[in-house]
Amino acid sequence: MRSACLSLLLVTACCALPFRQSGFLDFMMEDDPGSGLPDGTPELSFPAERAGPKCPFRCQCHLRVIQCSDLGLKTVPDEIPDDTTLLDLQNNKITEIKEGDFKNLKGLHTLILVNNKITTIHPKAFTPLSKLQRLYLSKNMLKDVPANMPKSLQELRIHENEITKIKKATFQGMSHVIVMELGSNPLKGAGVEAGAFGELKRVSYIRIADTNITEIPKGLPGSLSELHLDGNKITKVTADTLKGLKNLAKLGLSYNAIISVENGSLANVPHLRELHLDNNQLTSVPRGLPDHKYIQVVYLHANKIAAVGTEDFCPPGFNTKKAMYSGISLFSNPVAYWDVQPVTFRCVFDRSAIQLGNYRKK
Repeated sequence: MRSACLSLLLVTACCALPFRQSGFLDFMMEDDPGSGLPDGTPELSFPAERAGPKCPFRCQCHLRVIQCSDLGLKTVPDEIPDDTTLLDLQNNKITEIKEGDFKNLKGLHTLILVNNKITTIHPKAFTPLSKLQRLYLSKNMLKDVPANMPKSLQELRIHENEITKIKKATFQGMSHVIVMELGSNPLKGAGVEAGAFGELKRVSYIRIADTNITEIPKGLPGSLSELHLDGNKITKVTADTLKGLKNLAKLGLSYNAIISVENGSLANVPHLRELHLDNNQLTSVPRGLPDHKYIQVVYLHANKIAAVGTEDFCPPGFNTKKAMYSGISLFSNPVAYWDVQPVTFRCVFDRSAIQLGNYRKK
């Protein structure tokens, strides 16, 4: 009898299903009141294998940042993830930006194309980039500013290219730009058409240094706080070119060929704090400094100033300005520093802020 019962148990065990280890998802399925119920609710299914995030060949991808710099690329790589926010393609050999290179990158915020060999950008190449804020195109071979740039741009750097002229409609509709860098382009003569920056209602920083422009661009936006025009061929500063720049705090005009600053010019920039006029051809200290309430730094070294008067910098008497000078440079001028009266600098914060030095003929 005992032998018969044991045989019956063995037969039952052989007919049972094999043991299967239950995982975490299996427990969830077992506890799910809707799985396998007769009410028609379908059971959840899970793919056997999930595809990993795509990354262009040889590039480095981390979260939504795609770095493809220094790879010798000749074209924009394919299969850039659609959710990319920063794309770095600098230091390659890309010669052309085609229409569909960025077609799926609607969320891109920053595009870096510095130091390539780009000569051509398709007029519709940037059309999909509706959220682009920073575009870096410096050190390429562009002859014109690209057309139809995203209206969302806040920062554009396109210096060290081969651009010869900035036309009036170049930045049309780009009202969100804050920083504009156009230096080291072979701009000639006026170089920038009057009103070319008129659309840039919020721009605070413009740099057009080391070109061949001969005058300060006209129609600059009133929002400007910094204007850098160093290393050009500007010969004079006129009142009308600075008209309306009430927010300008820093004006860089070093290394030009300026021989005069017209009376009333400084009155048009009432909030100016720094004035850089060193390495020019000035023969006298610019008029209007004693009446200026906020100016603190004036660089006038390496000019042709032969004399400095007691009222060139400070108001008459001992009435001080609202803001004291923290820096005045006059060295490398043909002025006899021992002839300059100490009272000349009565509105200077500290004597160490004055740089006179000796003048030596070369």
